[in-house]
Amino acid sequence: MLATRTLLSQQTVAVLSRQPACCVHHGDYGNWGNTNVALVFSGCGWWDGTDVHEGVYTMYHLSRNGARFQMFAPNQQQMHVMDHMKKQPISGDNRNMMMESARFHHGQVKRQMQDLSSLDVNNFDAVIFPGGHGIVKNLSSFMKDGKDCKLHNDVERVLKEFHHSSKPIGLASMAPLLACRVLPSVEVTMGHERDEKTNWGNWPQTNMVEAVKSMGARHVVREPYETHVDEKNKVVSTPSFMWETDYHYHYIFDGIGNMVKHVMRLSSK
Repeated sequence: MLATRTLLSQQTVAVLSRQPACCVHHGDYGNWGNTNVALVFSGCGWWDGTDVHEGVYTMYHLSRNGARFQMFAPNQQQMHVMDHMKKQPISGDNRNMMMESARFHHGQVKRQMQDLSSLDVNNFDAVIFPGGHGIVKNLSSFMKDGKDCKLHNDVERVLKEFHHSSKPIGLASMAPLLACRVLPSVEVTMGHERDEKTNWGNWPQTNMVEAVKSMGARHVVREPYETHVDEKNKVVSTPSFMWETDYHYHYIFDGIGNMVKHVMRLSSK
């Protein structure tokens, strides 16, 4: 009996030693290793592109839940480059969205940033748009045109194709306004509808909430660590950094984690 137990232990160790360590941490949803998600970026930085935290948190939670992912961005100039300390545009500095977004990857060939124009809905199970001001400056004309904004052609195409294919769409912070502009009767959350300042944080972007409501969308109040799931349209949204906080980033982390889990759940239906 002892010899048998020893042999089984040796065999178990041998098997586990050949597996990546992450394989013992299966996520809650999805077909492990077979769910393929497209991520759409708009630059690198909260004030002129994709928020760094939202982008990284999304990739972390996708990895934790066993998904594969590919990053995309438009191969075009962004609206402007912001000094993130002064929160002012830097004159004479022009940058490409795809090149800036490439800061999110680590150089592996399979993970390199790709042109958004090449995103084929047939190759993916879901799409996620992390937030940041690139949503309103680069992926749409919201910064200039408000509720009457136009979307980048490939952004509109991607949203409509995933929706038409009944594949889930994940949206963080400002990104829900993209879906609200082109998908009829969609339900989203962008957090609170009033700027209720507390010791924990505040909600300075409530004008965007009013804008999406004027686009015909239904807005649902949620906390930064929560999500809203539009089961009918397979649209999952979380407020993320629509809530402005100096220290409580773990709430944002948890909210994006919940969004990713629901996207994974819907992709397996």
